[in-house]
Amino acid sequence: MTATTHDRLAPNQRLARGLKYTAVGPVDISRGVAGLGMQAAVAAGASARRRYQDGQLRRQLAAVAEKLETLPEVLPELLADVTPAKTKSKHRRRPWLIAAVAAAVLAGGAVAFSVVRRTKRPEEPATLPPSVEVAPKP
Repeated sequence: MTATTHDRLAPNQRLARGLKYTAVGPVDISRGVAGLGMQAAVAAGASARRRYQDGQLRRQLAAVAEKLETLPEVLPELLADVTPAKTKSKHRRRPWLIAAVAAAVLAGGAVAFSVVRRTKRPEEPATLPPSVEVAPKP
């Protein structure tokens, strides 16, 4: 099979294609190097931020430790305000209340599901018409 004139490249087209691919290679290399540099800069910034936050966290933990040191002095005053009868009844009632609400929600969901499912189901006729003729014609 011979090449037609449409398939052959003219010398100026061949030169343009060669220069294009010669220019694209260094552009890709420079874009890759710039991308790697940006990734390194982002990683360094994240590391610096993490180190700062760790230092800030260390300061916050030190402040909490100082507050905890004063807790034994303040604890009897706080406990004097709370009566044991109130806490026991409140804590016993809450789980039963949550369980009752959860059961009611589940029951309501089951009823709603069955009602929706029933309304979407088409009513089937009692007898189906025959799929073949009962009395074939001779």
